[in-house]
Amino acid sequence: MKATAAAYQASPGGALDLDRDFYRKIGESRGKRELVDSFVIPIRSGRAWEVPAGHLCRIVTIEGAQVADLNIWNRHDPRERMWAARTRQLQAAHVSTFDRLWSTLPFMRPLVTITGDSLADYGLDDEGGRVHDLLGTRCDPYVNRMLSGEDFDYHCHSNLTRAVLPYGLTEFDVHDVLNVFQCTGLNDEDRYFMKRCPAQKGDYFEFFAETDLLCALSTCPGGDLSVPMWGPDARDPIDVCHPLGIEVYRPDSELLAGWQPAQRAEYANVHGLRAQQWGEG
Repeated sequence: MKATAAAYQASPGGALDLDRDFYRKIGESRGKRELVDSFVIPIRSGRAWEVPAGHLCRIVTIEGAQVADLNIWNRHDPRERMWAARTRQLQAAHVSTFDRLWSTLPFMRPLVTITGDSLADYGLDDEGGRVHDLLGTRCDPYVNRMLSGEDFDYHCHSNLTRAVLPYGLTEFDVHDVLNVFQCTGLNDEDRYFMKRCPAQKGDYFEFFAETDLLCALSTCPGGDLSVPMWGPDARDPIDVCHPLGIEVYRPDSELLAGWQPAQRAEYANVHGLRAQQWGEG
């Protein structure tokens, strides 16, 4: 059966028409970038960090397969943050190289452009799984209590909450995530599933900051998701948990020639509050 066309279409020169040559050069600039920050996020924890506009950020599986939950905000105004639902519509439910992660209203602009993905060729597997999903959201202690009857303080929602506290943010600022390295899909009952992460040691996911960013990442307590976290076969999957590495790079200025930080939406922000004359009578 032929697939129905996507609702949101790119037109030449439009907002969804990406200069792939520019971002390809940025992504392939191994010898033309300077490492300006790097650190490791231990298992079952979270950390927040800044990525200046025009810089690259890379998430790396330094020991083995590990799922990560990513949040992104405008560094100067956290009311602007990644909008998972709109990104699903404008890009895809599972993102990869050349896709963008878009921000919330009324800002409505790309926060990042994905420039590197070592799992880009994974595609659609035999069970309908794909990687780097925007379908689901972070695991949290509230659902865990509901499903298991137990409290656990190191779900991704809690890890992200602790991570952003030094920046003056709270639990209310944590939002729907990009599940990096996570393999998910919808089953025959149209229900969300998660399966073993296909990443191996050395795999990476890299993005380019289109404006000044605050990022936060949680190393999921489910590790590579090969062990069920809920249900009759559930157990503590700590043995399949691994740390992740974060690297921030500054590309050579020549690579950024002609680039400008993304601008917020141009809509006049009136919302019909100014009376419209529709005709006589």
